[in-house]
Amino acid sequence: MDRRKSLKLIVTGAVAAPAVLTGCKTNDKKTEAAADDPKFTLDRNPDELKYEKKLLAEEKFFTEHEMATITILADIIIPKDEISGSASDAKVPEFIEFIVHDMPNHQVPMKGGLRWLDMYCLKTYEQSFVDCTNLQQIELIDQIAYPKKAKPAMSQGVKFFSLMRDLTASGFYTSAIGVKDIGYAGNTPTQWNGVPEEVLQQYKLAYTEKELNECVSFNK
Repeated sequence: MDRRKSLKLIVTGAVAAPAVLTGCKTNDKKTEAAADDPKFTLDRNPDELKYEKKLLAEEKFFTEHEMATITILADIIIPKDEISGSASDAKVPEFIEFIVHDMPNHQVPMKGGLRWLDMYCLKTYEQSFVDCTNLQQIELIDQIAYPKKAKPAMSQGVKFFSLMRDLTASGFYTSAIGVKDIGYAGNTPTQWNGVPEEVLQQYKLAYTEKELNECVSFNK
């Protein structure tokens, strides 16, 4: 499955809410799937559906501690503001959990990066990243968030945070919250106000009452 399909899966809500899923056989008879099957709000290709259900059924890759760390990082990258919710509100941590199953090449960099983060915090602050104060967390992030300014000793942290930032942005801006945040309206019909009145008069034409009621919508 490519990245676009992965994002599509998150948008359909399959990661967030398992429920009853109904499917069709070749004879058009509907059968109920298992109660714990994921619910899809869009039609799925049978092979695609089988693959996606397999990924969702896999054992969790991240531990609870790692997920807590990911949640904090995601919300530092995209915090809640007056326009929209935070990255965690948009279920970005769940998105990242899914992505590492769909794209296993991210597994080692993510695990290694989370480990590096905790080891640095233990040496510097004598506690893991999640237990650090917000000030300490931001102090560390400031050292790895800007590749051109980062010290060579922070290179592993820089690579990890760059990946974390990319995944967070991908998850957030393909969610309902993220789409609303950027004001994307999608494909929307335009409103035609008809031929201008001066043009109608020029050619001595006029709309009939039926045309006005059924075909032309004028802004008042």
